[in-house]
This record gives sequence, C-alpha cells and structure tokens, in this order.
Amino acid sequence: MDWNSLKVFLAIVRHGSLSSAATELAVNHSTIFRRLNAFEQEIGGQLFDRKNNHYELTALGHELLVLARNIEESFDSIDRHLVGKDIQPKGVVKLTAPNNIAYRYLPQYIAAFNRRYPEIHIEVLVSNQAFNMSNRQADIAIRATTTPPEHLVGRQVATLNWSVFASSKYQGQLALPKSCDGLAEHNLIGATGNMARLPAFKWQDKHYLDRITTRCDDLTAMSYLAEAGHGLALLPDDQARPELIKLFSIPALPPSKIWLLTHPDLRNVARIKLVMRYLTTCFAKEWAVAT
Repeated sequence: MDWNSLKVFLAIVRHGSLSSAATELAVNHSTIFRRLNAFEQEIGGQLFDRKNNHYELTALGHELLVLARNIEESFDSIDRHLVGKDIQPKGVVKLTAPNNIAYRYLPQYIAAFNRRYPEIHIEVLVSNQAFNMSNRQADIAIRATTTPPEHLVGRQVATLNWSVFASSKYQGQLALPKSCDGLAEHNLIGATGNMARLPAFKWQDKHYLDRITTRCDDLTAMSYLAEAGHGLALLPDDQARPELIKLFSIPALPPSKIWLLTHPDLRNVARIKLVMRYLTTCFAKEWAVAT
C-alpha cells in the first residue's frame, strides 16, 4: 500500500472535499480524484459516500481511518525526529500567525531576517485557526491565548492591554470619552461568532449591549469599521495604528497574551531556533512583556 494514497485519504477526511484536500497536498483536483479511485480499487471497497457535495466515510472508511491515523503519527514522528537532527541554518520554516500580526508586523520582521539568513525561507500561513503542528502543517505558531496547548513549547512574547479606539471620522459627533463612564453615550462595535466568547466582548455585552450598532467576528475588520466611523471599538493594543485614536485602556479586562510556539521535537532545529529567537526579540521591542 502506497503511503501517498493514505495521505490523500486522510486529507479528504480532514476537509470533506476533494478540492480542499488538493489544496492541502498542493496537487490539482483531478489528481486527488484519480488517486482516490485507484486506492479504492486497490483495497476493493468504497471509502466515501458523497452527500450534498461533502465526502463522508463509509463503514470501511471508518475502519481504515483508525489504522491510517496510527501510520500517519508514526511517519510524522519519524519526520520530526529527523528534522530535529538538522543543525544547518537553511531550509523552509512554516510560520502561522493571526491576520493583524501577519499584515502589520511580520513583513518588516521577515525582510530584516532574510537579509541576515538568506538561506532560510519563511512561509507565512495567515490564520486564526489552530494548525496541526504534529504533522508539520506549521513549524512555528504565533497565537493570542492565555492557555497554550500543553503538547507545544515556547514562550510568551507580549502582553497586550485592551483599549477603546475611535477615528477622526467618528470624532466630532460627540465628545470622545476619557473613561468607561462615557461609553454609554456612544455607538459601539461589538463581536459576533467565536469572537463574542472572548472576555472583553462578554464584558462589553454585559455593560453596553444597547449601544452596540455593528458586530464583526474579526479584530482587524473591527479596527477598520472604527476607522470608517461606525463607532468606538474595543481592541487589543496591537491593533493601534495612525488612523485610529486610542482613547483609554481598560485595566479590568484580562490582557491578550501573545505566544510563540513550536513542537518539542523541532525546538533545536537550527533554522527554527533562529526564527523563534529573532521573532522573540522583535516582539519584545514592539511591546513590553508584562512580568
């Protein structure tokens, strides 16, 4: 049995579609379709039922999934072990980061890093979602979290307060508030979706629900809504930029903590260690870490 066939099978399981599986494996849709058909012919049974354009496992597929995941973990472990022996400062480093950090901060950091280490090539994966770092979808993750996953290692590189922001397009409608006492007189931008579960937005909904006129599920988009004059936005301080006016911080809210994380098997890889160390320095200069 070809390991590549199992990789195709697992990618389809993860995504539920051929096109998304093709994107993960960097091949085209027809290649995935052909490999799946060949694999099903090889094992003599159907692995998926197609329902509403979604690929769902058959009984045979469920049986294979247990075995395939064990094999995948073994291959991933071997891969991480071998990569962990790499002491040469060259090669590819896959770095995943949330939108704002990827847009606002990483381009200048990476440009300077590339001048120092031209043989290390950084691939940036922009996402707020968790990547599987056991199978090296990403080598390093920048994440805003108070509880980093226990199976990863790293360090906290920044502590960011939550503050209220406005813009010149909103300024002038009413006198801008200097504390939370004045928020009840203003239009506010709130959160929806998973973002609404954050402590800052639970606090906002509890105290100012009737003042929220616009909602959004992305912090960077909220900042642009504020810039356009929709209202005041409650944001972590990494969202600060010249187009926004920072009014005041809210000490009662738990800060946003930025972590730099990797898999334990990869922490001594030369290129990954260099990127981790460099980014730690960059973030320390950008924002002071609370102690």
